[in-house]
Amino acid sequence: MAREQLQVLNALDVAKTQWYHFTAIIIAGMGFFTDAYDLFCISLVTKLLGRIYYHVDGAEKPGTLPPNVSAAVNGVAFCGTLAGQLFFGWLGDKLGRKKVYGMTLMLMVICSVASGLSFGHTPKSVMATLCFFRFWLGFGIGGDYPLSATIMSEYANKKTRGAFIAAVFAMQGFGILTGGIFAIILSSAFKTMFEAPPYEVDALRSTVSQADYVWRIILMVGSLPAALTYYWRMKMPETARYTALVAKNAKQAASDMSKVLQMDIEAEPQKIVQIEKQKSGFGLFSKEFAKRHGLHLLGTTSTWFLLDIAFYSQNLFQKDIFSAIGWIPSAKSMNAIEEVFRIARAQTLIALCSTVPGYWFTVAFIDKIGRFAIQLMGFFFMTVFMFALAIPYDHWTHKDNRIGFVVMYSLTFFFANFGPNATTFVVPAEIFPARLRSTCHGISAASGKLGAIVGAFGFLYLAQNKDKSKADAGYPAGIGVKNSLIVLGVVNALGFLFTFLVPESKGKSLEEMSGENEDHEPQGEAEL
Repeated sequence: MAREQLQVLNALDVAKTQWYHFTAIIIAGMGFFTDAYDLFCISLVTKLLGRIYYHVDGAEKPGTLPPNVSAAVNGVAFCGTLAGQLFFGWLGDKLGRKKVYGMTLMLMVICSVASGLSFGHTPKSVMATLCFFRFWLGFGIGGDYPLSATIMSEYANKKTRGAFIAAVFAMQGFGILTGGIFAIILSSAFKTMFEAPPYEVDALRSTVSQADYVWRIILMVGSLPAALTYYWRMKMPETARYTALVAKNAKQAASDMSKVLQMDIEAEPQKIVQIEKQKSGFGLFSKEFAKRHGLHLLGTTSTWFLLDIAFYSQNLFQKDIFSAIGWIPSAKSMNAIEEVFRIARAQTLIALCSTVPGYWFTVAFIDKIGRFAIQLMGFFFMTVFMFALAIPYDHWTHKDNRIGFVVMYSLTFFFANFGPNATTFVVPAEIFPARLRSTCHGISAASGKLGAIVGAFGFLYLAQNKDKSKADAGYPAGIGVKNSLIVLGVVNALGFLFTFLVPESKGKSLEEMSGENEDHEPQGEAEL
């Protein structure tokens, strides 16, 4: 039997787009801006870390991070993120979204600064300290995923909810872009102030001692945007859906939202009694949850897992792709700071041309054509472009065809962002009950990060040259870039198939999607 919806929730559902929607997007989005900056800026400086801390006298090529160190520096933040998504996702349903929201931000600010202050007497101790702080930075970033998505979905109206949640996520694009632009400015300034010869001319002098400041400053600047939004995060009231449906205090919810919406909202005592009478309902590990939402959770976790394998492996071996197609000259022909400049320039160009536009295409179309259609289309085109890059791979490596390769590569990124990268974030925040919403989003996101770890670590080894003598120092022979791209094509095709498990939530209220307006007999099973 359907129950009439609380007026306060209905008011949020039908509210016109107002100023508070945009402030919520900025406040939640700034967390994502910082997330993306922090997670991606490490790939700008890994080559520099290799030159500074792993220089070998008399070696033909500049020093590089040993495989295990490189994997740890690049991947430890992902491990922290995965743990943070599960922990803060669960905590957001237990304590409330708002209480936990400030904690994650503080953790991000402190650990961003601390990771730039990683000191030690030996290269090993510097890298160990860096990895320690990047793990906890990731832990804070992980909490931001379920909380930002849940807060935005619970504040938004029915009509434009998809666009608002996607807009929060799209701030990632600006984070990546800012990381690249800041690295370009900083490396240009250092390059001008401290001139140095290329590595092949003078190995020792090619890395000036001041280069050590470059990577530290790049990592520490990530804390600024997060610190600036802390005050506004603390001022945001708890979401009405959490207060009314989970904390069962509809009076407080009505009073909070009256201020936000600037209208009078009735407290409706008779419905409050009805809500309070109702038992907590089924928990995450109950048969009832498995029956109602089991397939949905499988759909959101599997698609996010498969997407991130492809998405993060691309990001990590894009440096190598740029080198292969000649955008970045060989390492020995540049000095240390020049190399940071070249890598940052190439990554910024890709972000500007494909990453950022892809996100905003999703924002524009998600409430018109729906989540399902965008996700299917995205996976389909990612599969097509991956195979188009992989099968004639030798053709793309010729000098004349490089631009074509970059265009195809950019299109793959474009359809990841105008596709599953955005929708896998939006949907889990809409289809689960309020008391489990943050937890289920956290589980889906953690599954995605598991995919990112597979993509980042697996492909670091897989994409190595089949001939061991041509592989990077310390790595075993891999299957080569061509075969790695074929594997990614297959991963995307699987993502296309698993999308069919995910329901469409366009234009429906959150309670309609999760079935919370129905009076169901509680199953009397253990709650989470």
